[in-house]
Amino acid sequence: MASQEAVGAPPEVKAEAEAKKPTKQQIDPYNVAGEVDESGNVQAIDYDRLIQEFGVQPLTDEHLQRFEKVTGKPAHRLMRRKLFFSHRDFDKILDAYEKDGKFMLYTGRGPSSGSMHLGHTVPFLFTKELQELFDVPLVIMLTDDEKYLYTRNKNDGHQKPGNAVEDFLTFAHENIKDIIALGFDLKKTFIYSDYEFLGGHFYLNTSEFASMVTFNQASGAFGFGGSTNIGLINYGAEQCVAAFPSSYPDLFGYKDYRAPDYDLSAKRRHKALASIPTLIPCAIDQEPYFRILRDRCERMTDPHPKTSLIMSKFLTALQGAGGKMSASDPNSAIFMSDTPNQIKNKINRHAFSGGRESLEEHRKHGGNPDIDVAFTYLSYFLESDAELEDLAQKYRSGEMLTGEMKARCITELQKFVADFQERRAKVTHEVMRQYMTPRKLEFAGNPNATRPSAKEEAVNGSENGTAPAAEASAASKDGRGTKGERKAAKLAAKKDQKLASRPKADDAAEPAPQ
Repeated sequence: MASQEAVGAPPEVKAEAEAKKPTKQQIDPYNVAGEVDESGNVQAIDYDRLIQEFGVQPLTDEHLQRFEKVTGKPAHRLMRRKLFFSHRDFDKILDAYEKDGKFMLYTGRGPSSGSMHLGHTVPFLFTKELQELFDVPLVIMLTDDEKYLYTRNKNDGHQKPGNAVEDFLTFAHENIKDIIALGFDLKKTFIYSDYEFLGGHFYLNTSEFASMVTFNQASGAFGFGGSTNIGLINYGAEQCVAAFPSSYPDLFGYKDYRAPDYDLSAKRRHKALASIPTLIPCAIDQEPYFRILRDRCERMTDPHPKTSLIMSKFLTALQGAGGKMSASDPNSAIFMSDTPNQIKNKINRHAFSGGRESLEEHRKHGGNPDIDVAFTYLSYFLESDAELEDLAQKYRSGEMLTGEMKARCITELQKFVADFQERRAKVTHEVMRQYMTPRKLEFAGNPNATRPSAKEEAVNGSENGTAPAAEASAASKDGRGTKGERKAAKLAAKKDQKLASRPKADDAAEPAPQ
């Protein structure tokens, strides 16, 4: 067999030969690529293999049934269609919600451009549904510092035009406005930029967590090497502790330890907040962060329960299987800022087709909706299960042509993006800052929690935010109340006894002094 390397060939030929060499799929926070076979063909991402490699669990029909029982509502289409397909301890979050009534939602976004694309909206649409169903607080992290560090690292340490720190902060603000336009409830949502928010109890958690992760562990999880900048190596601790409710005391009615009011009473992290569980909806490439997090949650000074995750597949690039939409490649993605005509042209020109090479073959043998990008996008954004199944059946039978599938997809995406843009136009700088202001959030959780509300104030906080009320008022395991409650009861009993021992004035006696 001849060598694949072209001896004496020009650089571009060598590069093409290199590109055709077989490679395994690579999925981590910084790489998403399907396997390349010996012929240089990019394969679809093997999600079953990811479940095995990452050690996560598949999301089953039993999980969906349990979800619907707990919420009393149908599972979201992204769950029904197994586009959110895997999890870690999702059942434990449902247990916690049934018993204690509350948990915290946490997710995030790495701002790499001024506009999000369709793929970015997927975890947020699902998170919004979870927030509405469970009525719980939500934290959204914009990792502008990570994106700056990664981009500079990718560029061999050079800072290119448009890639300064200030540029990524601007991207974060624009992305936050995009996220708000998806419809999140201001009363129970806090959104922040790392560059603007880090400090206080968040940074206390970050420092402690970072001390428990070695360079070798970070390198193994994220593929770092000797040339990786030290900022990127340390960043993982930030993303991990962002999942701790104790990193956000303000949101639960407690004081933080921040400038300019360095209140000594707030210097100690609030232990009560460490008992609140967290659910993270995210894409599967973010799992390595939270694998590291789960291994160390219970080693913190105030141990936290292991975070739960529910993870999605990637919205494929327009060019088809083996990759995801990328903000760096305009022709791979539908952006939320695209015009109706741009959406139409991108789908018609670039969307990979599952149809046959000729009309005759397609009518005879039918198409394959499983690899058809237009159908794939409809599976994410079309609400009706019945219509989606009808489209698949007609395509497989050859009754529906590729152009007709693309036309249906274009209509659906144009409507989704147009509705989004109408809401986005109303998100001013002032509206954005309301979501970004640390404040006590308002949420109710499960009104029918089965366990006595021992953690009620741990989640909602004290009204004045000065003391961890839950730590003082949570009922003890034997049902006798806390030490403070028992002491107050004894004092009240003594007072009643003293009043009862006083001589009572009878009808003939002089009235007692007032």
